[in-house]
Amino acid sequence: MTDKVKVIIINDQKDVKIPKGLRMLIRRCCTATLMVENFKGCVEVSVRLVDNDEIRRLNKEYRNIDNDTDVLSFPLGADGVYDINHETGDQMLGDIVISMPKAVEQAQRFGHDLQREVGYLTVHSMLHMLGYDHESGGIAHLYMREKEEQVLTKLGLKRDGSYYMENL
Repeated sequence: MTDKVKVIIINDQKDVKIPKGLRMLIRRCCTATLMVENFKGCVEVSVRLVDNDEIRRLNKEYRNIDNDTDVLSFPLGADGVYDINHETGDQMLGDIVISMPKAVEQAQRFGHDLQREVGYLTVHSMLHMLGYDHESGGIAHLYMREKEEQVLTKLGLKRDGSYYMENL
């Protein structure tokens, strides 16, 4: 079991008022993901809440994709080896960047609340930092979705319907 999880949350946007309890939910999502994965040791994760312009800038700079997106993950490790914070000894998993306007838009589109959407984006990003990848599709994509739902269900944020939108 994870010994200690330090989640640093920075709100760098003014478009969306952060609902009461959202920061705690983000911390719970990080911890629950690590617990489901049986991650050992003390960890540090940074979560930055931004607007669409900032996430688009980061997406272009780091992924060469000139579009806004919902979440970006910046892992600080690979194959289970992470950078260490020399002051605390914590493993630094990396940085999560969430577009709050995009989270609001997607929550409305998918018919659930903002908490469920931000919870999903946080868990999704945490799994990326732990080495999961859905970009190649196929079984890896399904396995990552299964892990996401396992964590979200544990947190009481179970998805109501299918993974697929009817109009696609």
